[in-house]
Amino acid sequence: MEFHVLGQVEVASGDRTIGLGGPKPRTLLALLAVQAGHVVPLEQVIDAIWGEEPPDQARAAVYTYVSALRRALADGGDPDVIARSGGGYRLAVDLDQVDLHVFTRNLSAGRRARAAGEPDRAIALIRQALGVWRGTALGGTQGRWAENERARLEELRIAALEDRVDVELETGEGESLVPELTSAVAAHPLRERLRAQLMLALHQSGRRADALACYQDGRTILLDELGLEPGPALQAAHDHVLRDEPGPQAEPPHEPGAARQVPVPSQLPYDIADFTGRAHEVAELTRRLSEETTGSRLCAVYGKPGSGKSTFATHVAHRVREHFPDGRLYASLRGVQAVRADPAEVLAGFLRALGVPDQDIPAGLEERAQLYRTMLADRRILVVLDDASDERQVRPLLPGGHTCAVLVTSRERLGAVGGAVHLHLPVLDEPEALELLSRVVGGTRVAEHPEAARELVRLCGNLPLAVRIAGARLAARPQWKVGRLTERLRGQHRILQELTLGDLEVRGSLALSYDGLAERERTALRRLGLLDVSSFGAWVAAPLLGCDGDEAEEVVERLVDAQLLDVSTVDDGGAMRYQIHDLTRAFARERGEAEETAESIREVTTRAAECWLELVELAGRRGPHVPAESGSLARYLTAAQVDEILTDPDAWFDAEQTGLVGVVERVSDLDLTDVATRLAAALCSSVFAVRNLFGQWWRTHNAALAAARRTGDRAGEARLLSGLGWLRYEQDRFDESIAYHEQALAAHELDGDRRGQAMSLLDLSIVQCEYGQFAQARHSLDLALPELRELGEQQAEVQALHGLGHVLTEQGELDEALAAAELAVAGYANSGAVSSHAVALRSLSLVHRAAGRLAEAARYSQEAVNLLRGLDDPLMSAYAVQALVKVRIRQGRGDEVRDDMLACLATCHEMQDGFGQGLMLRTLGELELAAGRFLAARTYLERSVQWWDALTLPVWRARALRDLATTLDALGETARAEAAWTEAMGIFRLHGSREAGEPRPVLRISKPAESSRSGSR
Repeated sequence: MEFHVLGQVEVASGDRTIGLGGPKPRTLLALLAVQAGHVVPLEQVIDAIWGEEPPDQARAAVYTYVSALRRALADGGDPDVIARSGGGYRLAVDLDQVDLHVFTRNLSAGRRARAAGEPDRAIALIRQALGVWRGTALGGTQGRWAENERARLEELRIAALEDRVDVELETGEGESLVPELTSAVAAHPLRERLRAQLMLALHQSGRRADALACYQDGRTILLDELGLEPGPALQAAHDHVLRDEPGPQAEPPHEPGAARQVPVPSQLPYDIADFTGRAHEVAELTRRLSEETTGSRLCAVYGKPGSGKSTFATHVAHRVREHFPDGRLYASLRGVQAVRADPAEVLAGFLRALGVPDQDIPAGLEERAQLYRTMLADRRILVVLDDASDERQVRPLLPGGHTCAVLVTSRERLGAVGGAVHLHLPVLDEPEALELLSRVVGGTRVAEHPEAARELVRLCGNLPLAVRIAGARLAARPQWKVGRLTERLRGQHRILQELTLGDLEVRGSLALSYDGLAERERTALRRLGLLDVSSFGAWVAAPLLGCDGDEAEEVVERLVDAQLLDVSTVDDGGAMRYQIHDLTRAFARERGEAEETAESIREVTTRAAECWLELVELAGRRGPHVPAESGSLARYLTAAQVDEILTDPDAWFDAEQTGLVGVVERVSDLDLTDVATRLAAALCSSVFAVRNLFGQWWRTHNAALAAARRTGDRAGEARLLSGLGWLRYEQDRFDESIAYHEQALAAHELDGDRRGQAMSLLDLSIVQCEYGQFAQARHSLDLALPELRELGEQQAEVQALHGLGHVLTEQGELDEALAAAELAVAGYANSGAVSSHAVALRSLSLVHRAAGRLAEAARYSQEAVNLLRGLDDPLMSAYAVQALVKVRIRQGRGDEVRDDMLACLATCHEMQDGFGQGLMLRTLGELELAAGRFLAARTYLERSVQWWDALTLPVWRARALRDLATTLDALGETARAEAAWTEAMGIFRLHGSREAGEPRPVLRISKPAESSRSGSR
């Protein structure tokens, strides 16, 4: 489909035009098209359509227009092109599908071509830009927004015409321009630039007298209309015609429109105070980045590991930051780490920093890169990409325009990055290295021993990292003379040359600290490297070393003293977190792989992962954080130490989040499938699901899944596939969820695991039921129940009976549903599972309500409410109250519980439960409908329909539409009512739900509660 706003607002699909309705829906679509790819808040939509005096039901009207547009666009093959997102709407299309964006793209390209001295290409591109116009912009729209936007777009069109004419005049094509410019000046008689161009075109045509007459006409109009003399451009053209000279230089090109308001990110790391030397390189790079140019400002800094590239890039970035008022983006690409930064993840971070909500970030790398380049087009932003591994990692992160600048650091020269200016960063010269050493050591110690200091920096290879480490060791030992450290380095230099990480000097500078450690600290460092975590608590060293928590903390502190670890944060309780520098971690990992056996690597990694697993499980509990005596934690940490670590479980999860994902990926890399699977599952059940950390859930499960498949672990593979199925269920991506559960079922079948098959069928049935696939859900449960019963899985059997009761209720088989629901209630009661018992009571009340047994329905709903309130479970309590309210509505007592229903809606909103909000809104609509408050009912029901649309739940949408049809009938909106009823019944029949056989409701308004306690359904 193609969206046209530069002329009559319309949508073209193939050879036909899609009907859009009247001016208001056209205005809505035009607003979304102008801002395609961006969320337009609902308030802005209302303001654009109605201005400062919107009607009371403006929101409901917007929902109606959106629904109508979606139905119209469905004929073009894409009903989801208008997406609900972040409190507004977004036109989810490729920008090339919108003529306005094609116009601005070609116009910008044409202006760049002109600036680059390519006139023919500039003319062709600007002609292409103007060629998409089909008349007056925003035809068929109305309102102040449309008028203002139409004027803005017309200004862009005229400016583009003027830009093209400038280039054509420069190439001497004035004679061919006279007719077009004559018409343009007649339409815009006060536009001096156009009149000046017409004068020059007439002059080039040999019509000097006409050119001077054109000036006099313009001067008269300006004086009569504005009381002003002609401005500089028109005066200059007049002077040149009088002198019979070529026309004046054209005005410099300018970009159309104002930039959309976005956040101004400022992500640069801290600029260290003792930055030393590099004067020439700093000046050169500063000039390259800050100079105005029409070409790409891409600078790539390369050099030996440890040469200070990151510090240098940060320092220069701070020097030029004022040249980039629209923001500074920064990412560490971790080129020296085993797990490098994924460009797609980096782009996601950049887009968030630029104000894009998570739900609007595209899934694929290419789509993210396109959105990123679009957002950076014509903005002045500095992008710093630190520690790149190769060109492939960098290319997706490069902006497309010339207004941004990019600074990349890498160990190697990125020669395949086209258009880059490459700057080699050598080691420090001796004076610079000595100055750095003096600054780090402090005082006069270096000046007092100049020869020893010179040898020290030479042994450090004049590398900033090595000099800084050596200086820090001296600063921490004020009793040492410089010569003592020099002697130590000189004695170990032959051994240091044997190391094989990167460059000789870097190995030496890191090894000098490593070899100076006691064996315990060396072991801890290399095993931290093997674990490949960058930020951690001191407790991690305990399972790595097999020691207690106190000793682990002492070892970590000694590594801090040796400048091989840094203290990164200190929490409110005084507990410290530590960080290991990227190069140090790479060095430590190499030492671990060289000095540890494969068996010890797997053993210590498993021990650490098992401890993380126990901490995750403990943090998810509400009781005291006491490790089990039989667990791994109890071998290394006391209960008090564990409790201190988990003083604030939420804060601990926040701090450990990245590390936990990394640990799962690390143990998966080592094919430690069992612990990888258990840790991934624990994270999803205790934190990732609760906090909607779906990206982390996806990463951990996929890493563990790859290990399971490599090792042929069918059971682990099936469990992880089930976890991915539940992830997609949590994300309301039901079709994908079903596919993963079916894969899990197949894996269990190949493994011959009957229990696994039955549990997968049970999980599958839950998704199928909520997705409206009632027949499929019943089939899954029919297969699962006998197996669970035979295997003695009593709790799962009760859960399956509960699900079967739900499915049978949906299908209208109420006697069988009642039997299953009663068995589920009894089963949960016997097991002592209070929360599940309460939920099953609610389900039992639904069966009775569907059968018209309102007294029984009310009794069971009230029991569920009482149980859940005692458990302090506000969300499930809200669902139980909603079930009770539905009964009261049918008993004619809806107004008695209206406040309870509003509180339920507030709870679901507060807990960000979309399904709950849709359900509560529909129930409120039913309540208002039964009370005869039809306008309020319509508002609630239309909002409910929007939620079911967003969640892609057709049966629930149909239920809201059915009630909406009754409401619209009452309001006299017969055509809309008929459409809603017809759509609802079509959905019911398609999904085999019980409502397909129910008659169309007859509206009955409740009487006052005291006289209608036995009111009809």
